[in-house]
Amino acid sequence: MISLKSPSYTTILLHILLWALLAFILLFYHPLSWNIRLPMQFWIKQGLVLSILILVFYINSYVLVPRVLLKNNNILFIVIVMAICLLAGPLVKLLENALHLPLLMERAVGKMGIPRLPKRDDAVDLFLIMMILLIVGISTSLTLIQKWQADKQLRESLEKEKIISELSFLKAQINPHFFFNTLNNIYALTHVDVESSRKALHKLSRMMRYLLYETQQGITPLSKELSFINDYIALMRLRLSDAVKVSFEKPVLREELVIAPMLFLPYVENAFKHGVSTIKASEISIVMNLNGKTLEMSVENSIFKEQTALADDYGGIGLTNTKRRLDLLYPGKHTFSAGKTESGNAFIVHLTLILDGTEMYSS
Repeated sequence: MISLKSPSYTTILLHILLWALLAFILLFYHPLSWNIRLPMQFWIKQGLVLSILILVFYINSYVLVPRVLLKNNNILFIVIVMAICLLAGPLVKLLENALHLPLLMERAVGKMGIPRLPKRDDAVDLFLIMMILLIVGISTSLTLIQKWQADKQLRESLEKEKIISELSFLKAQINPHFFFNTLNNIYALTHVDVESSRKALHKLSRMMRYLLYETQQGITPLSKELSFINDYIALMRLRLSDAVKVSFEKPVLREELVIAPMLFLPYVENAFKHGVSTIKASEISIVMNLNGKTLEMSVENSIFKEQTALADDYGGIGLTNTKRRLDLLYPGKHTFSAGKTESGNAFIVHLTLILDGTEMYSS
């Protein structure tokens, strides 16, 4: 029997069936086994006992547990329950006397040639008290379980809302961060190559359309995210000299998978930010492999003595936020590592994601 929080026909029917079963076991089965023709007044008394048990169950479920026990008034709760137990006996006894039930029961027993029933202690009805305590225990347990389940659902709902809000904030930080750097690059390019700057603006407009219309649901096709990264790399190549070698190896897509948008950009952007030198040859390598639904990405870039401190303190707004997004969107389904290679001349980021369709939170 569960508390009727949102009554429905199914719930009401379930309560009726459970009460019928409980009434039969506690109140009707044993008297029926006596093989005695019991007077109607006896069954009226049993009906009153059943009514008391039902009343106690729902009063405890709706009033005592939420307004007394859950308010930490434990002593008051115990006092009220004991008072109900002690008052129920005299109430039933009063009905028995009004119906002349003791006399009628003696006559019924006498007609069957059965010796007189043992005289009961009228002061305390232990069996009734035990039934009330049983019902209170069941009602309290089920109400507390329902409260725990409701609290759990509320916590999960609040956590989901928190994640959605946090992801929206993180993504809002990543996008301006990216556009700020890209616009600076295009501005610098306009001074040396107008045609290339026009191509760059065209690619940027295509990337902006992707961000505005393809990423609002919190997930995006992996193919489009890869195209976005490809456009970004092509955009960055326009301003690089021949001394910088950039390679991008895309995975082979055998099925369309979805992914949270803008996860890869900060790592790629960081490689261009810290892996390019104006006076030395440098190299940036971006490799992505897809094995089933497991996506692996490695981004490796050259580092120089003047950038060693930056490599040791790997961070920045975009990178920090992306790692936070990974924790929120892919808990237990990603691995991340970043650090210098053994030679100390390159910095490598390695990311593994399991793309199983669980990244459904809007960001």
